[in-house]
Amino acid sequence: MASELIPLATALKSMKRANSGITWIQQKHVTAFLRNLAATPKITHESFDGLPDSRTREYVRGLLTEHGVLPRRDELRTRYENWSAQALDRVSNPENRDIIRRYIRWHHLRRMNQMDEVTRGTFLRAKQQVTVAIDLLNWLTNHGTNLAGLTQAHLDLWQAEGPTTRRIAEHFLKWAIKAKAAPAGLAIIPHRRGTSPKLDKSGQDEALNRVFQAGGQIEARDQAAAILILVFGQQAENIARLTWDDVTVTEELVTIQLGTIQIALPEPLDAPWRELAANPGHNLTASHPNTNWVFRGTSPGRHIHPGHLTTRLSKLFSTRAARLGTLHELTKLAPVAIIADTLGYSPTTIERHATDSAAAYAQYISAVRGAVTSR
Repeated sequence: MASELIPLATALKSMKRANSGITWIQQKHVTAFLRNLAATPKITHESFDGLPDSRTREYVRGLLTEHGVLPRRDELRTRYENWSAQALDRVSNPENRDIIRRYIRWHHLRRMNQMDEVTRGTFLRAKQQVTVAIDLLNWLTNHGTNLAGLTQAHLDLWQAEGPTTRRIAEHFLKWAIKAKAAPAGLAIIPHRRGTSPKLDKSGQDEALNRVFQAGGQIEARDQAAAILILVFGQQAENIARLTWDDVTVTEELVTIQLGTIQIALPEPLDAPWRELAANPGHNLTASHPNTNWVFRGTSPGRHIHPGHLTTRLSKLFSTRAARLGTLHELTKLAPVAIIADTLGYSPTTIERHATDSAAAYAQYISAVRGAVTSR
């Protein structure tokens, strides 16, 4: 077993700052974990799973994966399988437990199996949808009925009594109706689109000025990400997954591919990307020996956590309001198909923003006409 750890030791010694690796290993919790690992007969993902869950366990697993000791596996898919197995214990009725098991297997896990790698968004949405479905089924049990006896009156009462997140049950309900586990014709009151706050054009300009006028107080990584949100309306999850295959930096030009088209970044938008290409970060440790991520994370071989990215940017602006505001403005400037191809969004999503934008413009024109008429 000790021979399997040789690549890890070699990697730590070859670090540009080897002392940081030695300091890390000498921490009590790291030493304790490595002793437990040394006692396992063979290093496998299964043996790692059998050790106490901790950040150290996953960090060491990542290091061994990056340096070829362990094969790569879809960690989020594995985490979802483990989480869903425990979630079943929260279902109070055995009949409902079987329904949730089928929902997990034939809806969520089936979809995950079709993906090259499960994304953070897919992982979180699957957890949330199953959690809300369990809440609904337990509520029905407490009210003396089951999914087959569900009525619209039940749904309306359940939704009215709880938080707005209960509307997420529409995903489970559609699946249950299609699987003939629930009566047809039922519906959850949907979320009213267009009600989320948007950062207007002046607010976007102010935020962009703050990003560039802060000097060295804001890292190039955060500036680059802010540009993609404020100028191109990108989601943090898609930003985090960018690789250097998507970005081209030459002496004359910086281009980035978000959809099917290469977008040129003019000055000063190109400056953070040039700095990031020259100093990508996390290159002094053993965590990223051959990484191609633009936004490298602290976990070995992984990109930055999208939540960490939005938390950092939240000090400057609301990333969600900024993204929605940018898409709202962009739909006034170009056809839906071009925006969708350029930014990597689905035409349906951009069409929705275009509809909202047109409605807002119509209200503006109506208000102007009313003001003129009243004079």
